[in-house]
Amino acid sequence: MHFRATAYACSALALMLAATQVAAIKPAAAQPADKFRIAGILPLSGAWGIIGENMRRGATIAIEERGSKVLGKPIEVMWEDTETSTQVAVQKATRALSQGVHTLFGEVSSGSTLAIMKLTDQRKVPQIVTLSADDRITGTDKSRYTFRTSNTVAMENAMIGEFAKRQSVKKMYGIIADYQVGRDMWTALKADLATKGIAVAGEEFAPIGSKDYSIMLDKAVKSGADGLLLLVVGGDVVTSLKQGGETGLPQKMKVMGTMLMDETLGLAVGGSGALGVNSTLRYHYTQDTARNKKFVAAYQAKYNELPSQYAGEAYDGLSWWLDTVDGTGVWDKEKWVDAFRNSVRQDSVEGVKRMRACDNQAEQPGLFGTAIAGSGTNPAVMMKVVENFQAQTLFKPCN
Repeated sequence: MHFRATAYACSALALMLAATQVAAIKPAAAQPADKFRIAGILPLSGAWGIIGENMRRGATIAIEERGSKVLGKPIEVMWEDTETSTQVAVQKATRALSQGVHTLFGEVSSGSTLAIMKLTDQRKVPQIVTLSADDRITGTDKSRYTFRTSNTVAMENAMIGEFAKRQSVKKMYGIIADYQVGRDMWTALKADLATKGIAVAGEEFAPIGSKDYSIMLDKAVKSGADGLLLLVVGGDVVTSLKQGGETGLPQKMKVMGTMLMDETLGLAVGGSGALGVNSTLRYHYTQDTARNKKFVAAYQAKYNELPSQYAGEAYDGLSWWLDTVDGTGVWDKEKWVDAFRNSVRQDSVEGVKRMRACDNQAEQPGLFGTAIAGSGTNPAVMMKVVENFQAQTLFKPCN
């Protein structure tokens, strides 16, 4: 009996000690840091430098409009140039994460974004994507910590296919940037075009940073196609459209693409190569929302120009995230993530956006525009929004 009582006493003592040890190793609640640190991992030089710089500008407005504070703490931003290189992007992201950033903003290239996602998921650091379109980002490779507030490849393809059909295009020629996302997008789009009765007259794959598009463009014109899908990005847009303008390309074929033209690119390309070009638009400064009017005014005051689609999407995504973090009222990144996964942006610069908890993808409307000559105080080349696509026509329901 004495032995049994002693055994019970020892067991009770052991349980108490175990409980004490568990309590001792239980992580304490996160304490607020002295600053809210953001790492902006973007190409600020190289072929896509023009995109990264515009994204930095849009993000800067998102930060400054709130007095550069969130949760009562000053916001500190570390801008890193990835030089349009995935290897450099991973190196810069790794260094930033080792320094204890609270949010990572970027990248441009989908390949770079997918690579960085593995790092942010491992470190459990929220990542805000406002440009990269690869479906895997919020699809097969999705992460609890990565959110995309911009378009997907599937969304862009749906708009291009429908636009081509509405414009009565019969044959399409494709000039595609030679990287994985470009090839995947073209493959999917060809299948969609076939369902719409649009034939593919030919295709070319152009290395990123190509200096001469003249031969490829000449093949497209001579192919008998009445539509040209020009799926290139950044500096390659300027190069290809400038060379196309020298031969009157937009007057010979219906030229279209994803993010192929906006006011910033129109200024770089010039009228002859830009006018008549059709493009999906991630954002446009003419959107009639109160938040957009405020953003455009702030952007013009700071940079003395109208915001591009890259700047508009960057502003929209980062301001949405920072407002959500602030709304939690607590210094707890898991609660920030949970709040963002179930958030609705009623006053987005583009209209209502809903974050889907199933994949961390923002469900949103889509725009398509045509480059026209500007007048008055407008840029020399401006985009006229010619198509508005509702979100429910662009996104499949979550499973």
